[in-house]
Amino acid sequence: MVDATKAPSSIPVGVDTSRASIARVYDAFLGGKDNFEVDREVLRGVQAAAPQAQDLAKSNRNFLIRACRFLAGQAGMTQYLDCGSGLPTAENTHQIVQRIQPDAKVLYIDNDPVVLAHGRALLEENENTLFISADIFDPDEVLANDEVRSFLDFNEPIAVIQNGTLHHYIGTEGAQIMQKYVDAVVPGSYTVVSHFFNPETPEHSEVARKMEDKFIHSPMGSGRFRTRAELMEFFPDQELVAPGLVLCDDWWPDGPRLKPLNQVEECIVGAVGRKL
Repeated sequence: MVDATKAPSSIPVGVDTSRASIARVYDAFLGGKDNFEVDREVLRGVQAAAPQAQDLAKSNRNFLIRACRFLAGQAGMTQYLDCGSGLPTAENTHQIVQRIQPDAKVLYIDNDPVVLAHGRALLEENENTLFISADIFDPDEVLANDEVRSFLDFNEPIAVIQNGTLHHYIGTEGAQIMQKYVDAVVPGSYTVVSHFFNPETPEHSEVARKMEDKFIHSPMGSGRFRTRAELMEFFPDQELVAPGLVLCDDWWPDGPRLKPLNQVEECIVGAVGRKL
């Protein structure tokens, strides 16, 4: 039973507080307040397998911030399709890129009721930010949406962001999903992907396996740790921006590393691809 004193003060219509939500679990991993006891149960379960499990979310978020700065600054991107946007944090995609490109358009997609409630606030923030409800793992639905087509110009480059999302797709068609998104955008477009990682080394694979088991058998029911070969399939018809597919903390870090990465930080990777 949910402890109402520890749940969000206003529960949007359609929220099932007996089931964990990907967005709310991620919020719990980041130390946020927009989550319920069932979401924190997932966090505690993964922490039982890897006490530093929250570093997955931190590495993932920091990678997104650096990737967005690159896209807006170096690549000059002005259109973003952010799939599975999650709950607002201190640095959302639109805040990062519009700081560099004030006229950049950011379209968020999610279908979590709590995320949708927060998304309405984003709609009021500026006219270059839009939020729609759709299933990001159904690219046909997303790409056929009239609001998506009218808000973004598909004749110009678009950055497609799948940050910490595809590991919650536990089917075998992840590469086909990304192929459809890449096929829909013009050459010169970019994709951003971060994903739970199985390093395939005895020490780290055991940690990855234990965390995966906790995620998949939790009230959330998803969290696949894929290998490098599997993840490279998520970048069809693209060249990877240097340094390629690397640990999230190794993708253009903000400064020199003063301490070694822990086992959890070795189990999440990210990359930015450019469509040829």
